[in-house]
Amino acid sequence: MPSANQQKTTKKFKCPTCETIETVTGAPGEHIIVTCPSCKTTGKAILPTTTDHTHHKDSKAAIVITHLKKMFGDFTAVDDVTFTVNTGEIFGLLGPNGAGKSTIIRMLCTLSRPSAGSATVAGYDIIDQDSKVREHIGLVSEKMIMYDDLTARENLALFGRLYNIPEPQLQQRINDLLTFVRMEKWADARIGTFSTGMKQRINVIRALVNEPEILFLDEPTLGLDPQSTSDIRDLIGKINTDQGTTIILTTHMMSEADMLCDRIGIIDKGNIVALDTPANLKKLVSGTDANVFEIQISNLTPHMITAVQASPAVKTITQEDETHIKVHVLGPGAFDTIIDLLRKHGAKVALVRNIEPTLEDVFLHLTGRQVREKVSETVNHRGRGHGPRRRQTSRVR
Repeated sequence: MPSANQQKTTKKFKCPTCETIETVTGAPGEHIIVTCPSCKTTGKAILPTTTDHTHHKDSKAAIVITHLKKMFGDFTAVDDVTFTVNTGEIFGLLGPNGAGKSTIIRMLCTLSRPSAGSATVAGYDIIDQDSKVREHIGLVSEKMIMYDDLTARENLALFGRLYNIPEPQLQQRINDLLTFVRMEKWADARIGTFSTGMKQRINVIRALVNEPEILFLDEPTLGLDPQSTSDIRDLIGKINTDQGTTIILTTHMMSEADMLCDRIGIIDKGNIVALDTPANLKKLVSGTDANVFEIQISNLTPHMITAVQASPAVKTITQEDETHIKVHVLGPGAFDTIIDLLRKHGAKVALVRNIEPTLEDVFLHLTGRQVREKVSETVNHRGRGHGPRRRQTSRVR
């Protein structure tokens, strides 16, 4: 523990078991074993190396965005966006490609200047104090930033030296990070020999070398195989719980956002159309007269789908495969209406399930279309899958 005349710094520690958040105080750069006061789980907190408290930081807000806007010529990429990210949370920006997610990240990371509005990151203004912002953040962009001819250790050291971290402290930090992602065995192997998943693990900890308060992850699992996707998701949760790092995650994967995020902002055409916890967002569908039914029809035909689609009770209908449809309906009598319509057209209904709304259903409810419509072209272009395989889905309405 630090002596009385040493400078002190603090860090938030989030318990991996019960999610209690504890403030830890100690010397800059100190490694402290923390015991959760609620459930007695132990974990490690690594305190920030900086003790600069000259800015006026809101202890509850890691990021504050006010009427932020970005224009590219006549095109509005981000349109009057306002929201706050709390310290210690995983905040998701969910939406299709082109919705404005990455543009928001670029502005918050001081890589692109806003056309209007303002934002503070870690208490610093992104325009007037851009260099201070960069000291307190880490960024994992959609494009992997690694040098294939260098080893994992050499890559991490290269980026660490950009922050002028003292060499002994930097080497210890690199060792800790390699152990953190179980990559110490490959520390001195060239990055070019790694699998894509191994590269991405190093790419993520590259953004942690400077011990950032806030970590930006822009589509961190895009293009990864299912196992690597699962590994990176586990790593994101571990960074947040073990180190108390605030994380801003952009994704178009509904399951990823639902699994990882404390709160989610759904973005469409540059606007935040909804912002809340995953559970509360789903209540936008389930908390109304809306229901989502999965219906299995052994003799499903396009004529049946058209008939259901024409019903005023139907908001959207999605054909999941050759025998399954998912119908989002409105009104207390909608179920009977749909079943009567199907039987009238000769449908052999084998199964009906009233299913819990997903974030995909929330997006449909808010925008009238699917996130996947805009995603499929990008994924196919990359020539590899993204996350777990899902049944092929075609949107009907």
